[in-house]
Amino acid sequence: MDLQALFYLIAVVLVALGVAGTILPALPGIPLIFAGMFLAAWASGFEQVGPWILLLLGVLTVLSIAIDLLATAMGAKRVGASRMALAGAVVGTVAGLFFGLIGLLAGPFLGALAGQLMHDRHLGRAARVGFGTWLGMLVGTVMKIGVVFAMLGIFAAAWFF
Repeated sequence: MDLQALFYLIAVVLVALGVAGTILPALPGIPLIFAGMFLAAWASGFEQVGPWILLLLGVLTVLSIAIDLLATAMGAKRVGASRMALAGAVVGTVAGLFFGLIGLLAGPFLGALAGQLMHDRHLGRAARVGFGTWLGMLVGTVMKIGVVFAMLGIFAAAWFF
């Protein structure tokens, strides 16, 4: 295997990990995708994918990070979440990884609920906060998936056309 083929293989692995990381919070999804795309462009001498396309992909990467932070924060803020609820949502999301799809869906809600209950011990408010925080994370994930498809489409178009 020559060195260029090895770089392409690493690039594909980075992109695949990034796609998984778009849903799994333990991995920095879209930055990994960008790293893989940049490596592939570099390995080809930037012949198929040039600096303007990479700049656009970089902007989309930064946008995805902003989406990730803002969607969760806005969802939580709309329902008056405490810092404990936000921390609980993060812990719940990580814990949910060990329980498959159900854990990924229920973990952030249960974590935010528990965090808010520890903050003010009001079940109704905690349930609202849990749902609002979960909904914000879900909206953020859906938006990030859209960014991933855009990045993959832009890269593929630049590479093949």
